[in-house]
Amino acid sequence: MTAVVDYDTGNLRSVADALHRAGAEFILTADPSLLRRADRVILPGVGEASSAMSKLRERGLDAVIPTLTQPVLGICIGMQLMCLESKEGGVGCMGIFPARVLRLPTATQTGERLKVPHVGWDTISGLRTPLFRGMAEDSYLYYVHSFAAEPCDATIATTRYGRPFSAALGRGNFFGTQFHPEKSGAAGARILHNFLNL
Repeated sequence: MTAVVDYDTGNLRSVADALHRAGAEFILTADPSLLRRADRVILPGVGEASSAMSKLRERGLDAVIPTLTQPVLGICIGMQLMCLESKEGGVGCMGIFPARVLRLPTATQTGERLKVPHVGWDTISGLRTPLFRGMAEDSYLYYVHSFAAEPCDATIATTRYGRPFSAALGRGNFFGTQFHPEKSGAAGARILHNFLNL
């Protein structure tokens, strides 16, 4: 059974739909005992980092999630909350991944303007770990974000938007994706399949 953390931050429906398509059994819950008993856990999220972190803290989940021993996948804000800190709202996060979450640049190094938020399809490269088994380099995934984790020793995939950022992070049993696998067609379905089979 997969537990999807319900802490009032958006995209639960699209994650649930993707899990239905994958044929996965899952529950939506904020109950720490259910999270600890689940075979794997997904921490989704859409919105603003400091308010999302406050919602985790209100439920005591900021203390529970870092202690989980089964595979855990953070998606978008969910991954950002697993980093050291976010510049979005200047909030300290759970510190699972050794990265800061920084605002995306509004221009390239040559001065070309970039739209922020970064919305749409972009490629990932430098793929590592079983999360990307069967995936090709430069696969396209779907993004909607204004902040992203800096590259670090836990980076397992990279995207460049003005500068490189961590498209995905992995450390031990914890994984995270800045892109939305649940909205990324066949490539995203492959990543969810791989996570469900860790």
